[in-house]
Amino acid sequence: MIVDVTVVPKSGRFSISRKNGKIRILLKSPPERNRANTELVRELSKALKADVHILSGLKSRSKKLEIDVTEEKWEEFITNSLK
Repeated sequence: MIVDVTVVPKSGRFSISRKNGKIRILLKSPPERNRANTELVRELSKALKADVHILSGLKSRSKKLEIDVTEEKWEEFITNSLK
């Protein structure tokens, strides 16, 4: 599944929110030396128990992710993460 997200590095905590249908992910790590990207992949992989890859946006806040889950599992994860 391909997902578009917006990330906010160096925000002090990891969390996921949805606003106007867009997914926003707050990251603890700064964007230097690929730390924020590494945290994004690590935390989503751990939470979803699935492979996560960044397809585009390595140096941008807007990213396109490939996640090895079904659309139903992704929606369930997002809904549960927002509670």
